[in-house]
Amino acid sequence: MIAADGAEGSTARRQERLGLLFAALCAFDGAFTAPFAKMNTDMADASFVAAAVVVFGALAATLQLALRGELGLLVRRDVVAGLVGIGFLGTAVAFLLFFEGSQRSTAIETALCVQSEPAYALLLAWLALGHPPTLPRVAATLAILVGIAIAVGFEQAQASPGLWLLLATPLAWQISHLVVLRRLRGVPPHVLTAARYLYGGVFLVAAWLARGGLAELPDASLWPRLLPTLALQGVILSWGGTLLWYNAITRLDLARATSIVVPSIPLLSFGASFLLLGEVASAREWIGLALTAAGVIAFVRTESAA
Repeated sequence: MIAADGAEGSTARRQERLGLLFAALCAFDGAFTAPFAKMNTDMADASFVAAAVVVFGALAATLQLALRGELGLLVRRDVVAGLVGIGFLGTAVAFLLFFEGSQRSTAIETALCVQSEPAYALLLAWLALGHPPTLPRVAATLAILVGIAIAVGFEQAQASPGLWLLLATPLAWQISHLVVLRRLRGVPPHVLTAARYLYGGVFLVAAWLARGGLAELPDASLWPRLLPTLALQGVILSWGGTLLWYNAITRLDLARATSIVVPSIPLLSFGASFLLLGEVASAREWIGLALTAAGVIAFVRTESAA
């Protein structure tokens, strides 16, 4: 009995260490999302970048499902409508907003603006799921929003439509999460991920073609540099980052994983943006980041609704 308890304890500690490793890798991976988005949208139109990144992610997701013999799960009658829905909302709409916003903003601003997601989570949980906001979560959300406002600045927000596109991006993610909660409970995470990239890719490619994308392909001289960065963002930073996240939250509780990953990403993004693009964060941005990170940590550590 004692030996069995010891073995179970050892397994639990091993899983916890793996969870912490996956959370750290997820944060490191996410730190490069904003700088690479800025790099890619500086070389090509945002709608093309969004479509290309998701196509690369979809290829990786398709290969994974094919190797597992699970491609048929994507067209199962009882879930296909919901899977198409999260592909449209969580990937097509979100990626288009994200890359259009990135093209019009700095990488540092991009990393900061998407930290607005807890505010949408609080509002939608109240309106759609009937979870009334608690005072600690309201206070934490206000800290996040004030931190973003300090970092970005009111005058800059007025002058840059890209910031508003970035601030709207997490809303698309959160609405897609509601679709999962309402219609897709029990669908494995890797299937949800694959559906987001495959169905989202269809919408994004269609949108790019409808905007006359074939007539405005990037200049041939840019392809040797652009193609590898698009592939890296699609496979490693997007699809790979999603898999790292799911591996973290299956081994750690959600609040702990979130408190490690979410505040770490913009902090590490400041360093990645400097290394890749030469962007240097201002004192105002550092202050805003500190307040935003404190708000995120406070938010995920408050008691959640059942």
